[in-house]
Amino acid sequence: MNDNVTGRREFLRVAAIVTAGAGFLSSPARVWGRNQGGKLLKACQYRMLPKQLSDAEKFALAKKCGFEGVEDSPLADLEAAKRRGELAREAGVPIHSLVFGGWNTPLSDPRAEVVEKGLAGMESAMRCAKAMGADAVLLVPAVVTETVRYAEAYERSQRNIRKLLPLAEQLQVTIAVENVWNKFLLSPVEFARYIDEFDHPRLRAYVDVGNMILFGYAQDWLRTVGRRIVRIHLKDFKRQGYRWTNLLEGDVNWPQVRRALDEIGYDGYMTTELGGGDEAYLTDLAQRIDKIIAMKPA
Repeated sequence: MNDNVTGRREFLRVAAIVTAGAGFLSSPARVWGRNQGGKLLKACQYRMLPKQLSDAEKFALAKKCGFEGVEDSPLADLEAAKRRGELAREAGVPIHSLVFGGWNTPLSDPRAEVVEKGLAGMESAMRCAKAMGADAVLLVPAVVTETVRYAEAYERSQRNIRKLLPLAEQLQVTIAVENVWNKFLLSPVEFARYIDEFDHPRLRAYVDVGNMILFGYAQDWLRTVGRRIVRIHLKDFKRQGYRWTNLLEGDVNWPQVRRALDEIGYDGYMTTELGGGDEAYLTDLAQRIDKIIAMKPA
């Protein structure tokens, strides 16, 4: 009797997830986009620009190479952050988002002092984003470890992220949780459900099209997470040899990714997350993104 009851509960649980997944697939193709014109925008990360250049020179180079925006990391000095944001806008490559991360102070940690550092760091990152003129901050939502169970990471991270939402709303900065190699949110259905459970316009998804290639397909993640996506990272990965590659040289199905972007109506920044380089390298990288944008699969 007990086994039958347990089996019945498990069946109902799985059925609920599958039903929810069907709902995700049929949800409106609406994205919390950052660009009213419906255009895919090319961006690079600040750390990819030559270190020997001044900020003004870095942003001018990014523009010259063909990029339309830059993603940065938080600065402790808000005046310096404001100035950097101004320089980026003057060059025509606004800082559109920041990468806070959260690996070292995960909001899933059982230790209160670690969580407090993580919350304080994320609050500081959101204030920095506001000063720079950016409207999104990437957050690694949780980290599953030998001592932090998956279910604990899920519950704790949601509980602690909710503490950040009032400030996010006040600053009009979106918390963008990303799919990373943290042994957490391992399917697009679960990722979408995790976002929906917050039921808040300032909590959205940041999808990296290379991070799931070992165990899934980028186009599936894009279609399933759909309207919840606020930013996209561009990387490529080769399954054979287990290595990262330049764009268009790995196993990401770029024609299908391009089709999926059209289907979900995504109209925002796509930021390369690769190693840095000189003008020739960055120009080539921007041109590779142009090739992806121009793809029109049958």
